[in-house]
Amino acid sequence: MIKAENISKSYNNGKVQVLKDVSLEIQDNEFVVILGASGSGKSTLMNILSGLEKADSGSVTVDELNLSQKTEAELTKFRRDNIGFIFQQYYLLSHLNVENNVKMGANLAKNSDYKTIINSLGLEGKSKSMPTELSGGEQQRVCIARALAKQPKILFLDEPTGALDENTGREVLNYIMQEKVKQKFTMIMVTHNQNIAEMAETIIKINSGKIVEIIKNSKQKTAYEIGW
Repeated sequence: MIKAENISKSYNNGKVQVLKDVSLEIQDNEFVVILGASGSGKSTLMNILSGLEKADSGSVTVDELNLSQKTEAELTKFRRDNIGFIFQQYYLLSHLNVENNVKMGANLAKNSDYKTIINSLGLEGKSKSMPTELSGGEQQRVCIARALAKQPKILFLDEPTGALDENTGREVLNYIMQEKVKQKFTMIMVTHNQNIAEMAETIIKINSGKIVEIIKNSKQKTAYEIGW
């Protein structure tokens, strides 16, 4: 379980307050969408929950491990061992081809079946291509493949379909959901897209750095049922 208590975060020497006394709980294997407009604080909240950043005050615990008390080296190890990321920016290594970028994630989990993920995401003909030879949508799918090949305990996603067309976006979301069921990981997605939020078990709405509503979704839609 992930538990955040009274999280606050500011930038620019406290002049810009991004998160204001945020508390939440996320259960193991749950799919949670953090929904909010640009500038609402949702990406900062994701960064703190995942151990990429520390809050100014409050605490974050993951399975009784208090991230707020860990050193940067300990947080790096925590992320390496537990966390998968799918960012809006692709963060692919430009000197490695598609297969080797994905293999980097797979190696952390000693996962030898990473080629199946590459193929399932429609990249079977691109394994030897370099990132500069790929479209934005293809680079995003490599990023997704790398994160899934790592077999994370918790997968964080930041607008994962932003660079994808509708058909590819639906296929990719459907595949991620299949892998979630198969691998049994917790999934936390930040988005401004209300349609994608309809796929989640829990929707946390955030505005101006505060949680304004938490919705338990009893009728989750599939990737092929949501609007686009």
